[in-house]
Amino acid sequence: MNEMNRRALLRTAALAGVAVATGLTAGAPAAAAATTEVVNGPWLVSVGWGVLQVNPGHTTPQQLLTDGDQATTSPDGRYVAWINNARSGDGSLMPYVSLFDRVTGEVRTLLADPFGTRYGAPTWSPDGTRIALVIGDDTLVAVDVATGGKQVLVQGHHMSYPNWSRDGSMIVMRWLSRSEGPQLRTLELATGKVRPIYTPEAAGELFHGPVFMPNSERVVFCTNRWTRDTEVLGGAALGSVRIDGTGLRRLTDETRYYLSPVFSPDGRYCAALSVPPTNEAPDGGNIIVSTSGFGEPWWIPGDEYDDSSRLDWARAI
Repeated sequence: MNEMNRRALLRTAALAGVAVATGLTAGAPAAAAATTEVVNGPWLVSVGWGVLQVNPGHTTPQQLLTDGDQATTSPDGRYVAWINNARSGDGSLMPYVSLFDRVTGEVRTLLADPFGTRYGAPTWSPDGTRIALVIGDDTLVAVDVATGGKQVLVQGHHMSYPNWSRDGSMIVMRWLSRSEGPQLRTLELATGKVRPIYTPEAAGELFHGPVFMPNSERVVFCTNRWTRDTEVLGGAALGSVRIDGTGLRRLTDETRYYLSPVFSPDGRYCAALSVPPTNEAPDGGNIIVSTSGFGEPWWIPGDEYDDSSRLDWARAI
């Protein structure tokens, strides 16, 4: 089989997977907007200098935003929140958190601070009224989307990768304990209690990207707990643990690079950034998708996403 035929078959298989996962063909999102059914829309890939959009039925991305990073879409699919921590060449660009309206194209600044302030990855509340994110590495806040008002949720510890549960009761994050080292912890919003749910097996274990399963009962994350002896560059697996810290489970059999797992809006699929074994360059990745039961995955081939930082999966509008 020549290279052209192999790529054509891969792309055909990927598009078939897209059709199953989204229920859409190219040009169909408008029809989905007429119903209340949750329909999976495009993937958003943050690449550090902007945000790309991969539409259903396609594999080649479009430019959605020309600056910013760590983009995430509101539960109703309309708004994209993203951060910027850089200064432009003329020194005029300050750190900010902004919202992009996918219907009108309007951009609104939600937060802006002096240069030197650092924003972490945002996560939406399930009702779409607030965004939680870490400011300055040690302060987790909830920001009112309508007013920009900030409420401090937790302060004084190094935190990253927050993710809001779909039932609205918890936020999970990577947490650095002064006495126990890095962990995954959940914040119970009703009580303010923070509880560890995962601690590495050995010093130096790499783990990141915690995200709640759609039923809010387990947390999925990337880890090299089971793959530290592999020769695969960045080799890891997806694992999960119950919110009470029990039931640790390896979800993926194949050792590969994983980054930023995310569940589809309808909760039936899980996607992540990864690197296909056929890639000549180990820093070029694509999107890998599987059912929420983590069976046989399929790839979304096309443009590679070098140095990507986050994957999100938007609801169709």
